[in-house]
Amino acid sequence: MVRDGYFYAVPLIAAAILLGWLTYPAWAVIPALLAVFFLWFFRDPERDIPADAGAVVSPGDGKVTDVSPVTLCGQRQTRISIFLNVFNVHVNRSPIAGVIREVRYQHGKYLNAMNQASADENEQNIVTVQGEGDAEGQTVVFKQIAGLLARRIVFHPKVGDRLARGQRVGLIKFGSRVDVLLDASAKISVKIGDHVKGGSTILALIPQNAALTTVGGSSSPSSVRTH
Repeated sequence: MVRDGYFYAVPLIAAAILLGWLTYPAWAVIPALLAVFFLWFFRDPERDIPADAGAVVSPGDGKVTDVSPVTLCGQRQTRISIFLNVFNVHVNRSPIAGVIREVRYQHGKYLNAMNQASADENEQNIVTVQGEGDAEGQTVVFKQIAGLLARRIVFHPKVGDRLARGQRVGLIKFGSRVDVLLDASAKISVKIGDHVKGGSTILALIPQNAALTTVGGSSSPSSVRTH
């Protein structure tokens, strides 16, 4: 359980008790049901993290809505987009093991996360991870993208922190989208329409010598052109 669930649920439980005590028991049903919903929404199940060399795992639960080539810093990349509806687990995880090289928060719009324009125009957190261990030579960018309902993006690690593959890094509240940008040489393991689980579903396998090109030691993941 993510602790945010208690922040929402405890006041609602207190309200249900007070309403049931001071008025009629029936009035307590609505806040009680909302409390149960928040406790369920902020669930945080354990996941089996794949040990496959070069594996890029899904940063979140949801449905794959796009697998397409893009151009990033003049280099061909592949973008995998995953839509998280309100019923999915919203805890986000690192797609690879490595060191965080950049974290950039971009203020923006709140378009429907199913809209392709949301990848560039919506409020989002953009994270660049340089691979280590069996992920050495890889650099992967992943985005936490807000949507119509999602207005709160949480990301805990900082630049320089080391992450394990599948490690919890934050969450997006109430429906959202996550994008993963990786080298075009990656062997993609999913297709549009697939349902994936954060930390346990392999999105792609990247050759050990593949790397996402950076400019001046810092990537520019917002300047992405689709083809």
